[in-house]
Amino acid sequence: MSSSQARYKIGDKAEMTKMFSDADIIKYAQASGDSNPIHCDGDYAVTTGFKGGIVHGILVAGLISAVLGTKLPGMGTIYVSQNLKFIKPVFINDSVTARVEITDIDENKND
Repeated sequence: MSSSQARYKIGDKAEMTKMFSDADIIKYAQASGDSNPIHCDGDYAVTTGFKGGIVHGILVAGLISAVLGTKLPGMGTIYVSQNLKFIKPVFINDSVTARVEITDIDENKND
């Protein structure tokens, strides 16, 4: 039995929920340089088809990294790939939950 099998099993799950605030959006815009007004300017955002400010998609996707790196598998975890498809906007002050589940274990991979 590999050491990863001893710690984890198919069906193990973890999740993290976050509400993204205006302050989160501004901090992310400052760090990333993405100051698109659909995210950062409420007056502009209400004039768009979204009718309000939306959270940067990649900021929302960061919740996946947070779950993997802090909960399952946990601290120190690094993942190497992610495919995203944004199907609906996340509005400022929406609550979002990222969930992960172990569906397969590759016993030939290193821990």
